[in-house]
Amino acid sequence: MNGKDVRKLVIACDAGMGSSVMLAGHLRKSLKKQDVTVEHTPVDAIPGDADVVVCHSGLAARARRGAADGTPVIPFDVYLGDPAVDRLVNAIKDGGEVGA
Repeated sequence: MNGKDVRKLVIACDAGMGSSVMLAGHLRKSLKKQDVTVEHTPVDAIPGDADVVVCHSGLAARARRGAADGTPVIPFDVYLGDPAVDRLVNAIKDGGEVGA
């Protein structure tokens, strides 16, 4: 999927809300000039219309099971400043492949 085609980005989390909400806010700010909705949702309730799912690497397997077939799941290890998240933001802004 090309990053320019992303319209709905979902941050999937587990029980906690703090760090992933902070990441969702950071992504909203980073992508405010793009036509992208950033949502925060539990990993077990990923909406079927998500174009991309971002989650902590410890939740990636659950996110892949809960996301629609073919939806890229981008795992990260650090909530802010993770290279995987930075690559995703750049792909959405500049075009480029969004990988799983």
